[in-house]
Amino acid sequence: MANPHSSPRILLVEGRDDKHVIQHLSHRSESMPSFDIKDTDGIDQLLDIFEVEIDHKEKIVGIVLDANEDLKARWRAVTGRLGRIDSPAQPQRAGTIIDGKPRVGIWLMPNNQSCGELEDFVAAMIPDDDPVWPLSEQYIDGIPKKCRAFKSKKTVRAKVHAWLATREEPRKMGAAIRAQDVNIDGEDAISFVQWLRDLFE
Repeated sequence: MANPHSSPRILLVEGRDDKHVIQHLSHRSESMPSFDIKDTDGIDQLLDIFEVEIDHKEKIVGIVLDANEDLKARWRAVTGRLGRIDSPAQPQRAGTIIDGKPRVGIWLMPNNQSCGELEDFVAAMIPDDDPVWPLSEQYIDGIPKKCRAFKSKKTVRAKVHAWLATREEPRKMGAAIRAQDVNIDGEDAISFVQWLRDLFE
């Protein structure tokens, strides 16, 4: 079983991309409380560490993970680790916070309501008037299906990374946020940042 993190305010995420996106989004946002982010290197380890962290009543523990293709199944996977902690039957649109000891927060990417992943969250921040985004979409859509190594459910991811390849620091979502290549005033980004404030304040 994994050892608990020493921080009293800890946000657990699946991987490095999640960590960097959240770090840079937090840096661009005002009045953010302090908290540590732990990259757990995958969903299985994330859930194992989450289960360990919530045994410590003095902590505030947040968890961010992709809903992927089955939001309900992912919600059950997370809440199944809560044990004695009561949880709502479904995720809250603005992010779930369960007050108590410990305080627990759950966010399913991209917006707690839709199937998808981190790239869907980032895609929603790309400006509507960005001239490269439509070209990135056309490029991916134009690749014959027989030539695509990625699964159809990863199409948005492919489009986002095609767009990122044109940035000053290609392939880094967090860098695009830091460089202000994306807007952070959309509904999902605002809700996510407010969830972090409410959880860790």
